This record gives sequence, structure tokens and C-alpha cells, in this order.
Amino acid sequence: KKDLVVKDNALINASYNLDLVEQRLILLAILAARESNTPTHKDLTIHVDSYINHFNVHRNTAYQALQDASRNLFERRFSYQKLTPKGNIENVTSRWVQRVSYVENEALVRIRFSDDVEPLITNLEKHFTSYELEQVSNLTSVYAIRLYELLIAWRSTGKVAMIELDELRSKLGVEPHEYKKMVNFKSRVLDAAIDQINEHTDIKAEYEQHKKGRSIVGFSFSFKQKSKPKTINHERDPSTVDMFCNLSDSQINTYSSVLSKVHSISDLAGNKDYQAFAIWIANILRDPSSVREETAKRIFKALRTETDFKG
Repeated sequence: KKDLVVKDNALINASYNLDLVEQRLILLAILAARESNTPTHKDLTIHVDSYINHFNVHRNTAYQALQDASRNLFERRFSYQKLTPKGNIENVTSRWVQRVSYVENEALVRIRFSDDVEPLITNLEKHFTSYELEQVSNLTSVYAIRLYELLIAWRSTGKVAMIELDELRSKLGVEPHEYKKMVNFKSRVLDAAIDQINEHTDIKAEYEQHKKGRSIVGFSFSFKQKSKPKTINHERDPSTVDMFCNLSDSQINTYSSVLSKVHSISDLAGNKDYQAFAIWIANILRDPSSVREETAKRIFKALRTETDFKG
């Protein structure tokens, strides 16, 4: 089952500034609303385990992140456009959430979206964009997440016409005082975002700058869908990954726990503890194509070396 994030295009094109954890919390809340069919004017519950599982972060980091985000999220606003009954553009500024709470002893956040957000993530029929949460789960730049969303709203054409510089900065959540010099904006915002998108998501993107005289006035983008990983023949290379490996849930749980303590792949853990690393490995055993092929190969090679698995 794929975890689909779905947003009205008005929300995709909105201007707002959320930090990384706040963006991720909003995405998990949208997911929770879709999965439970809960009306978004009710509380949506996000557990720390969901945050850890989706974004591969250390448990201690996740606790602190949820606590901080729940403290700040109530003040966050966004601006978007909609049409009035007479067909005129209405510029709206609204809050993301009506209320937010954090239960420390249960490690969970409860979010209730504002009235303006609700129609932008439910009852979507015409102009909306959807993507799998896993596509942005490894993005650590807030600009990369926003740019990915802006790009895939144009998935049918693979091209985004020129966006004027001020509008692009606003959509990406770059504050007026941040990265004023073009060289900094390009290196710290655009290039960093494009690099992460190209490494971690299902598309490969590039941008083109547009000038008026000697000044850059805007950027256009183009992107292509990456080809899907091919099924690999085991007779050719015993360390490659069977993309359709049939492991039961109990096998996955057992093997991932064992592999989390194997030295040969310990460098993949980053700052995860054993439990979080085991969860990350389990996700790869279920879906090897969710990570780079070289990473999956190492996991499956360790699986065959360290356990009784002979697949």
C-alpha cells in the first residue's frame, strides 16, 4: 500500500514558510486524514513511531522534533488564491491549524486543521496533485520538498513555465531577508533542492534562469520521470536484489532485527538507534526499490551472509 499525499493545487501553489519538521507533520496529518477518512475538523493523531518510520530519524531526535513543531505550528500561516463566485481572484491568508497539542508521555501530536485547509486536502475532484510520501521522506531541505511539489503538479508535461523570482522565493518559503544575493539563492536554495530531488525522488530535474538585461528575473524548470528499477537475474550476481522477494512479515521482523546489529552495514544507520535502524531495514526488505540499488544490494548481501535466508 502506498502512502499518498494529496493536495489541492491552490495549496501546492500557496506561499508559506514551514521548517522541515513542520512540513513533515503536515504531510503525516494529511495522510492520517486520508487513511482514517476522518473529517479534518476532528483531531488527527500523529504518533512518534509514524514520524520515525516515514522519515528514518533517531527516536530521541523525533521526540524533540515533534515537541518543538507542536509548539510552533499554531503560529504558522499560508497565503493562497481562490476565485470568488463572481470569478475574481481572492487572496487569502490563513492558519494551517485550528489547534495543536502534544502528549509527552504518549509521544504523540494531535492536530486539527483550520477550516481553510480542510477543503484543500479532502473532496478533491478537479485540480489536485498527489504523490507517494516516500518520495520526499529522504529530503532534508524544506526547499526540496516544496520544489518537488511544485514540479510534479506539472507531471503531465514535465515543464514548469518561468516563475518570477519573487514569486518563486515566496512559494519556496524563502524569507525576504534570506539569501538576497543571487549566488547564495542559487547555491543554498535551488541547487541544493535540485540535488536532493535528483538523488532521492522519482524524477530528475533541472532549471533554466531567465534574464532581463543583466539581472535574473525568474526560473523555469523541466524534469523527467526516472526509469523503474529492473528485475535482476540472481544467476548473474548473487549479491543483487530480487525486487519481488517473498518474505513474510514475521521473517522481515526477525531478519531486520538481526541485521540492525551487523557490522558490515552499520554505516547505513547514520544516527539511528538499533530499533529505528531495524525499522528502516524492514522497509527495504518489503520494498527494495525504495532506496538506491547499491544500498539494497548491501542489505540483501548481509541478509544472505548473516541469516538462514537462501532466496
